[in-house]
Amino acid sequence: MEEGVSVLRTKLFSPSRTLLGGFVVIILLGTGLLMLPAASASGQPLSFLDALFMATSAACVTGLAVVDVGGDLSRFGQTIVLLLIQIGGLGFMTFAVLIFLMLGKKISFQQRLYIQESLQQPTVEGVVRLAIWVFVIAFAFQAAGTAVLFVRWYPEYGGEALFLALFHAVAAFNNAGLSLWPDSLMRYGADPVINGTVSALVFLGSLGFTVLMDIGQHHRWSRFSLHTKVVLVTTFVLLGIGATLLFLIELCNPSSQTMTWPERLWGAFFQSVSRTSGFYTWDIGTLLPTSQLLLMVLMFIGASPGSTGSGIKTTTVALLVLTVIGVIRGRRDVAVFQRRISQEQIMRAVVLFLLGISMVMAVALALSFTEREQVTDFLPVLFEATSAFSNNGLSMGLTPHLSPAGKLLLTVTMMAGRVGPLTVAFALTQRQRKETYRYPEEKVLIG
Repeated sequence: MEEGVSVLRTKLFSPSRTLLGGFVVIILLGTGLLMLPAASASGQPLSFLDALFMATSAACVTGLAVVDVGGDLSRFGQTIVLLLIQIGGLGFMTFAVLIFLMLGKKISFQQRLYIQESLQQPTVEGVVRLAIWVFVIAFAFQAAGTAVLFVRWYPEYGGEALFLALFHAVAAFNNAGLSLWPDSLMRYGADPVINGTVSALVFLGSLGFTVLMDIGQHHRWSRFSLHTKVVLVTTFVLLGIGATLLFLIELCNPSSQTMTWPERLWGAFFQSVSRTSGFYTWDIGTLLPTSQLLLMVLMFIGASPGSTGSGIKTTTVALLVLTVIGVIRGRRDVAVFQRRISQEQIMRAVVLFLLGISMVMAVALALSFTEREQVTDFLPVLFEATSAFSNNGLSMGLTPHLSPAGKLLLTVTMMAGRVGPLTVAFALTQRQRKETYRYPEEKVLIG
């Protein structure tokens, strides 16, 4: 009897379901706090739907907003948003590890499985140590970013500079993109300190804690793991291609002719880095459609596994590209840096890509129907759906004007994008046991 109960408990509280359920609980708690009159600058509490949307956007480190965080929320409300960003970015299981260790409690194997799922690690080995280092790394970078931003903003804002610096440093490292200004960081489009600091925090947060630890421990390219090499190469390629194309495309944009060269150069670089967060120094709605489409592709790819960002991840795209190259060249195996990639990982990358594309298109189609009275162009709808799924937070201006159905739709999309399509699928379905037999093989025509 006890064995049956244990098996049932294991099925009901699998790592995938626990991770999904934990996010739901955190979001609901955040929603309740944001609905308090004290969280509103005017004293009028937010509606349930607006509070739910903002709590989800913060906990899922997205950055989409239906209210002005700096103008509509009080300092208490802004602090709640800040805490949700921190918990959502680092993972609630990471905070649970810290609490357990502070109380002197032992981390069980089942809890290690939860941590493994939360940090997207291949095995449970070393996950507790990794969770501790997540705190050390995150707070070290956030403290450094806060100090730099405080020094830069103190002459301009005085005593308010500390909270401004802390909020934007935490949001940047966690790739949240929520800002205390309604126009994000557009007022600092040519400021090298702001652009450099925020870009560095976003970039470091998007690499993943496993990569940061690997770099810190080994220092040399030859000693890096295959995962670290793939992440670094893919990230820098995307950054370089994105910045170059955005700069060249926007040279032809009539609305950007008044920009100075520093604004053009910093803007192209910043938006390419910010593909994983929702900060912006260019008005996204005034960009050329080509730039907007390029940003959608970059957003969809997103950050790297085990990072504070989302998307289908850089390694997924890298494996897909390597697979295509291998098939074209007639190779039997997919290999990179003298290492062979397993078929299981390739299939997982294909499934994740297809699930991501399907989810974005389904949300975009549904959104085009719910917002049909105010949007006649499909591009803003597709952009918003991609931003919500990839937890990016960039917007062409549609989000603040969403209908109740649209807000609810993007709320679910943000949560699914943060947890991950595969995790959601595993949480909602029962994993199949390993097959003990195989069917006869037969070919079908392809292409």
